[in-house]
Amino acid sequence: MASNIEYDPYLLSEVLKLGGFKYKKDAVNAALKEYVLHHQQMKVLDLFGLIDYDKRYNYKKERKR
Repeated sequence: MASNIEYDPYLLSEVLKLGGFKYKKDAVNAALKEYVLHHQQMKVLDLFGLIDYDKRYNYKKERKR
């Protein structure tokens, strides 16, 4: 899907440089993927305090199985 967007040339040049990308398209796709992953990871924080766990569970013992 082709689209015309306005972007900050400085930000794009930074993404190109930091990511070692040759093409703008690759840089933009990587930045979008990073954005989505970051926000999905932040959703995990909403689970803190909501999940009950067994205090008797010994994870070190289970590792040796």
